[in-house]
Amino acid sequence: MSALFETYRGAVYPWHCDHMGHMNVMWYVGKFDEATWNLFASMGVTPAFLRQRQRAMAAVQQNITYRRELLAGDVVAVRSGLLEIRDKVVRFVHEMREALSNEISAVCVITGVHMDMHTRRSTPFPPEILARGRERLCDYSLPKE
Repeated sequence: MSALFETYRGAVYPWHCDHMGHMNVMWYVGKFDEATWNLFASMGVTPAFLRQRQRAMAAVQQNITYRRELLAGDVVAVRSGLLEIRDKVVRFVHEMREALSNEISAVCVITGVHMDMHTRRSTPFPPEILARGRERLCDYSLPKE
């Protein structure tokens, strides 16, 4: 089983913050989305793969647990891992941390579906993508509160 690996690193800017002074939820989702594309690329689901095969990925479920506020100036790192890959479905986790303290800020578990762009229906991953995904499966338990 693989470990989580870094898929995003960035910073919280003042315009990411809401009236309460912490990073607004829309920016958590955006940073998790950027991490998702790096995770997909690691298993071969690259932009070129998607374009050449007329495929897409669609998120069908996303659960976020917020653990710690992030403030303007904080450095953010996201580590990710595959929890499950099936014929047409992938489930994965992102763990966002304030990079300097290493404290968990949020955990996101997403279920995604591999889609055919023409039919707009789910379609099987090619065998090589399934194999790479299975090689990268991780054993992960959500952190205790």
